[in-house]
Amino acid sequence: MTRIDLYDTTLRDGAQAEGISYSVRDKLHIAERLDALGLHYIEGGWPGSNPKDAEFFRQAKRLPWRNAQLAAFGSTRRAAHAAKDPNLRALLAAETRVVTIFGKTWDLHVRNVLGISLQDNLRLIEDSVRFLKRHGRTVIYDAEHFFDGYKANRTYALKSLEAAAQGGADTIVFCDTNGGSLPEEVTRLIADAKRGLSVPLGIHTHNDSDLAVATSIAAVAAGCRQVQGTINGYGERCGNANLVSLIAVLQLKMGYHCVPEEKLKELTPVAHYVAEISNVSLPTNRPFVGASAFAHKGGVHVNAVMKDPQTYEHLDPATVGNQRRVLVSELSGRSSLVLKAQELALDLSKETPAAKRLLKLLQQLEHEGYHFEAAEGSLQLLLKRQLEHLKPFFTLEGFRIMIEKHDHKLVSEATITLRVNGVLEQTAAEGHGPVNALDNAIRKALRQFYPRLAEMHLSDFKVRVLDEKAGTAAKVRVLIESRDQEASWGTIGVSENIIEASWQALVDSVEYKLLKDQKSDVRGRRSVKATRRPRARSDRS
Repeated sequence: MTRIDLYDTTLRDGAQAEGISYSVRDKLHIAERLDALGLHYIEGGWPGSNPKDAEFFRQAKRLPWRNAQLAAFGSTRRAAHAAKDPNLRALLAAETRVVTIFGKTWDLHVRNVLGISLQDNLRLIEDSVRFLKRHGRTVIYDAEHFFDGYKANRTYALKSLEAAAQGGADTIVFCDTNGGSLPEEVTRLIADAKRGLSVPLGIHTHNDSDLAVATSIAAVAAGCRQVQGTINGYGERCGNANLVSLIAVLQLKMGYHCVPEEKLKELTPVAHYVAEISNVSLPTNRPFVGASAFAHKGGVHVNAVMKDPQTYEHLDPATVGNQRRVLVSELSGRSSLVLKAQELALDLSKETPAAKRLLKLLQQLEHEGYHFEAAEGSLQLLLKRQLEHLKPFFTLEGFRIMIEKHDHKLVSEATITLRVNGVLEQTAAEGHGPVNALDNAIRKALRQFYPRLAEMHLSDFKVRVLDEKAGTAAKVRVLIESRDQEASWGTIGVSENIIEASWQALVDSVEYKLLKDQKSDVRGRRSVKATRRPRARSDRS
């Protein structure tokens, strides 16, 4: 089976999408998830362009990479000599084994953007690649605007590829940077270009004509063995090729090997996870991974699918981690619910009243705006509360938040009253905003009862308006990420009041930590008991 190398650029190209801004921690989390999926290359960003990307590469060195090679991105040199070019030096400083640089293929860009001669551009392409190769890097060369450049000046476009090859490029990638090429053009132009190249080839397409996936597939058919793209197709303007769809099509439809077979079922969770971290709603009709991708509503469709799913489904939804949904019915989703319960060692069978009740509850919560893909902590607590009647670690008696402005400075203070094991505890704390004040107050009130809460801190906070037309009365979804020394977890809250939604997510976050610690303590006691040596009996005469 022919292998296709998957090159993900969500953290750079995807981050250029309007409305998306990743923190360093966001990028680290996404990178870990994509590495676990089995991708071959993850482009972390452009270390020479901004401090955030440089910091990401510093922290990424500590990640336990299992599958992917981390790549740093940059451009060909601008200085007179490669060794003095700040961009190339920053690429080396990132200390990644793989470096990707782009260069100009279109003579229009060489003259009007770089403002140099065509020959000088060829020299800087070759010099830049050779410089990085001399420093032991695997070099991927992105031929920017290749298809437009080829159509404008075929001879020069091909010479630019030759310059990269002469410099020692390990892979040359054809870029449809403006996203205007058609599949048949991509096939024909690559077939011509590869005649003079012995270097492995790749494809990088944009979606301005809604053809990025199609043109990428055409490029693979023409001989490209590296495919670049982003999760969910995020990217500048209309986005990039959707790597999720490409994996599904290339592996399940065309017989190429992209990821380990058992990882295909992670496509849906990964797509939703990245969407949630990106704070972008994933369209329900997104192929393969959308909530509606395998949803059936029409009477004729439902009747046929229940008899034989092949009648209206092009593949088994479980293959890509999705599930069939029969709308206006309670028959959908119960199997997934049972599997999740089994993962948590909870007793739940598919045909029990509890399973039906839980499914109905989850459907109602999703209708209200809850989304548990990136809120595993809240989902676990919900199931345990429903199935084990989980005793709360504390109960809220009430809280009050005051916001005052003094000397052009806003000050937030939260006063909170909790009851823990029958003991009433009241305390107050300030914070950088009302949510931070609430977080400080709840943990201050609980720390004498649960000292290990000091290990926990909030690492991310996201708010999404669920109904923009409702204006300031709209429901909001709050997603909080928390972490301690061992792990991180997500929790969620939904309300018309942002403080109430934040409170829900905060409480779940704290209770998840307490439950996790409780489990750890129980395991520790069992381990000590199991390893304790029996007391020796004295011999009696």
